[in-house]
Amino acid sequence: MNVHAFRHGRRRSLLSIVAVVAALATPLSLAQPVNEDLAIASENDRAADVRRMLERGVSPDSTSPNGDPALLAAARAGSAATVDVLLAAHANANATNHYGDTPIMAAALAGRLDIVKKLRSAGAKLDPPGWTALIYAATGGHDNVVVYLLAEGANINAASPNGTTALMMAVREGRLSTAELLIAKGADVNLRNENGASALAWAVRNNDKGLADRLRRAGARD
Repeated sequence: MNVHAFRHGRRRSLLSIVAVVAALATPLSLAQPVNEDLAIASENDRAADVRRMLERGVSPDSTSPNGDPALLAAARAGSAATVDVLLAAHANANATNHYGDTPIMAAALAGRLDIVKKLRSAGAKLDPPGWTALIYAATGGHDNVVVYLLAEGANINAASPNGTTALMMAVREGRLSTAELLIAKGADVNLRNENGASALAWAVRNNDKGLADRLRRAGARD
């Protein structure tokens, strides 16, 4: 699932998505220089090349032409060795791109628990304003990442600016095991977004009777 398509692709019809964009803080990464070579090397896990660029004075917080910090690009691509190199060079673990995404959010969406742990150890925040790593992990149905983030103290009911929660996204994407996990961990089944939609509403909309029944057994109200 392309979470950006959900967050930004429906702006023509959903004012709530416009509100998400408007609410995002100015990206920290925008003040950093653009370095396309570093971005390409980071995405392809060419850790030795990345190290040489940094030794020549390239900033570890350089961004790609489309605004992705090198660390975020590496995390999204699963470039674990490059993540190590960038973190050793003190890359900002909380740098954002134009969407407000952070490296740990990108790693969570990709299901890369190893990289999520590296970033968390480097100070990556769990519940920044806006969308969160937990919501992204739930979107992708990555239960191991969800379990880890909750153990680290992530807010299970954290909501995006338009009120979307991890449980809502798990249900929306048909991630039954993830929804079960979140319910078992105490997710509020009756939270609603700014349009009044709940996790149960998503299940009903998707004609997912199994998830709808599970939510009702957990106390979800129509």
